[in-house]
Formats: sequence, structure tokens, C-alpha cells
Amino acid sequence: MLITGGGRGIGRRIAEVLAGEGYRLVVSDIDAASAAAVADALPGSGHKAVACDVRDEASVAALFGEAEAEGQIGSIICNAGILLLREGGVRPSIVETTLEEWQRSHDVNLTGAFLTIREFLRRRTATPADGGGRIVTFTSSAAQLGGYRSSSAYISSKSGIIGLTKAAARECAAMGITANAVAPGLIDAPMLRLSLKEGDEAAAAANIPLGRIGTTDDVAGAVSFLLSDKASYITGSVIDVNGGYRMQ
Repeated sequence: MLITGGGRGIGRRIAEVLAGEGYRLVVSDIDAASAAAVADALPGSGHKAVACDVRDEASVAALFGEAEAEGQIGSIICNAGILLLREGGVRPSIVETTLEEWQRSHDVNLTGAFLTIREFLRRRTATPADGGGRIVTFTSSAAQLGGYRSSSAYISSKSGIIGLTKAAARECAAMGITANAVAPGLIDAPMLRLSLKEGDEAAAAANIPLGRIGTTDDVAGAVSFLLSDKASYITGSVIDVNGGYRMQ
């Protein structure tokens, strides 16, 4: 199993939880040292770290080449992502957003997922995996709400993930592969801390029906479920992990 953006935060915790459940993981991150530190610390054996820049198709192809040197990748978790904020955690408005900020957000968050999914499906088309497989992507409650803590570039890129996931779900269904997105709300992880100012946490939690900010374990639990046999008839769906912050 492959996870991108596995070197820190939510990705790291997902890797830890899945390894504890017996999965053998390829941990990928643009930061090679972070990926290696996570892979080395995971419970179990056979884990591997591979550096990858998901914006670059050659890097993604090389990632799969190295990852599959010792066996086929049956499932992927497209977790790599960025949230670009200004100094002090200020989100730029549309009129303040530079083209570089817009493009970089989409390159990492959306194009990175596309390239990872494309390479995975190309390989599984050539050599199908026994029992199908799983694709898990990451959108955000910000994409569904317009997001007051996120920039327009982040919201747009994460909205695109929803469409990409549904397209993938339809195209790969005949291969026995499901594709679903996880949409975290406010989760206590490095990305949220970029936008939280001192004293903001209590106010943010007060707006959540369950009365607390989510944890990385909450997100990892949703991913674990989507990878399990219990989710074998779920595809093209968005799983909200937000404490009731958004209800549909």
C-alpha cells in the first residue's frame, strides 16, 4: 500500500495506524528524511520510504517503479497536500492571490492526486491486482463550505479532488477498484495550526456540534474503514470527518 504525504501530520498517523493493522506500507513524501523516519518507526516489517514530488510525472512514475520492485501496490492513499497562507496565518483573498500561489496549490493538491491515480491505474490495467484495490483521496470540508480558514486556491483544488475521485470511481469499477474521498474538517494537525491564532481553538471547537477539534486518529479511522472489506460496496463517495461541522 502506498501513501503520499506520509512524512508528517495526518499522513504520518494514517501510516502508523495502518501498519498497526498489519498493512505493509510504502511511505512517500517530498521530504526524503521525513518519509524515512516514519517508515523506520512503523510497527511490523517490510515498510519502505520513497521520496517523490507528486507534481512531477517522472517522479511519480519513479515512485511506483521503486515501490513495486518488491511487490504490487494494491491500494493508494493520495494524502499529499499544501495550504499556502501569508505571514501570521492570513489567507489571501482572491484579488490578493498570485498566479504562483494558485498554480502551486493546484499542482500539489489536485495534479499530484491525478498523477498518482493515473500511474496506479495504468499499472493495474497492465497487471491487475487480486481482489481489486482501493483509492483514497483527500478533499476538505473547506471545499464543501467555501472555507473561512482556507484560501480560494486551496478550496478550488480540493473541490477538484471530489470530481476526480468520482471520475476514477466510475472508470476503475470494472477492475474491482473503489475510489473514495475523505473530507476532514478542523483536525489538530500542522496544516490547521497554520491558520489558528492563540485563543482560536476554543472558539473553533464551539462551532462544531461534537464540541471538539478532530484528531488525526479520527481521520485514520475513516481511511482504515475505506480500505477494509466492510467498505467494498462504497465507491465515488465523500466521507465527512468533521464532528458535524458540515452535515449534508
